[in-house]
Amino acid sequence: MLTRRQALRGVAALAAGLWVAGARAVARPSVILCMADDLGWGDTAYNGHPHLRTPHLDAMAAAGLRFDRWYSAAPVCSPTRGSCLTGRHPFRYGITHANVGHLPTGEPNLAAILHREGYATGHFGKWHLGTLTRDRVEANRGGRPEHSEHYAPPWERGFDVCFSTESKVPTYNPMVTPPRGAGGVGGREPGAHYETWYWMGAGRPVTHPLGGDDSSLIMSRALDFVADAASAARPFLAVIWFHAPHLPVIASRSRRAVYSGLPRDEQHYYGCVTSLDAQMGRLRRALRDMGIADDTMLWFCSDNGPEGARRQGRTQGSTGPFRGRKRSLHEGGVRVPGILEWPSRVAPGATEAPCVTSDYLPTVLDAMALPSPRQPLDGISLLPLIDRGRAGRETSIGFEHGEQRSWVDDRYKIITTDGGKSYQLYDLAADPGEEHELSAERPETVSTMRAELEAWRSGWAS
Repeated sequence: MLTRRQALRGVAALAAGLWVAGARAVARPSVILCMADDLGWGDTAYNGHPHLRTPHLDAMAAAGLRFDRWYSAAPVCSPTRGSCLTGRHPFRYGITHANVGHLPTGEPNLAAILHREGYATGHFGKWHLGTLTRDRVEANRGGRPEHSEHYAPPWERGFDVCFSTESKVPTYNPMVTPPRGAGGVGGREPGAHYETWYWMGAGRPVTHPLGGDDSSLIMSRALDFVADAASAARPFLAVIWFHAPHLPVIASRSRRAVYSGLPRDEQHYYGCVTSLDAQMGRLRRALRDMGIADDTMLWFCSDNGPEGARRQGRTQGSTGPFRGRKRSLHEGGVRVPGILEWPSRVAPGATEAPCVTSDYLPTVLDAMALPSPRQPLDGISLLPLIDRGRAGRETSIGFEHGEQRSWVDDRYKIITTDGGKSYQLYDLAADPGEEHELSAERPETVSTMRAELEAWRSGWAS
């Protein structure tokens, strides 16, 4: 007779897509993509923040593979989110900025691919890849006739289960407009409904009050989904995209108390990040308790660098030693925390190899021995790095945002802020803070990298 632990392990093996007959066959791991919103590279204790307490992310970074050069595909949210699901630069399919474009119906994405492979699929938190309703005015674009073409909800893009918002909400009491000092409030009256809903499907907004910490609300729905998939012996894809610490940044009294010796706005920001961290700890603990942690790929990153000080209210996010913030293609706008925990395959360690959110799709499909979509991909599989410790990257990473473009390889980076009229060159190995510009000293490097960048752009730019 099986013990309870043996039974749980059997369920876990089935949920991971394993057939065990004397020896383990090829695994089909479950996958969780977690992402913070506007969390800077320096906004974790493991990256050296002087005040923030992030014990669970610290533990995850110590137990898994820490990416010290992890990049968001863009310096703003919507484009990066699309790259996570498609493996492609967002300009290839029209998401050039936040609240611009949508994830097209015909664009292959990770959720739709894994759904066809029998995976349970769920999205939880901020979507921002299209509107979620045509029937009521809400959020940034939902329900407005001029944006009707951008209706592109997650339940029509491969996700079975959803608890999703179109865009931002307050990070505490997400349905309630916070005091004006919190930032990002617009013309709404404090205490009124925030005019953004969570949606569970077509015509299914969550209308009952949702109070408390927003990160906890998201994680509760995600963990229900994970538990249901595990008990049904199905592998799963869970996309958990927190709103924290995007404006409006609100933390509970108990979280603020941890930082009671600091200014009030810092208490809210740091308390909000610590709340997110606690939910990552809750997730990691639940995976272990369910017996599925070993064969689950658990990823964590941010969608871009921290908000800039020019917006309403003070913003506390840290880029660590890096130049630039959100909306900039300097390192501080796109270099973000990145971690992969996958105990059955990933040894603890760190890598300086440049990696990017577009790498998710090719890496996950490679791990499952599934073919990638037959279209140009900008991401690459990271399995050679994971399995064999490859130190570098075979292909460079391209970025574009407004008049900014950049091209990043293992060592060097070129960047333009004037639409390509002139380029700066930085040696990121020796000068990660981009303080010493080298184009006059190494014109041949600029010329070579510029040609590579333009060749890449010619594949999608008009």
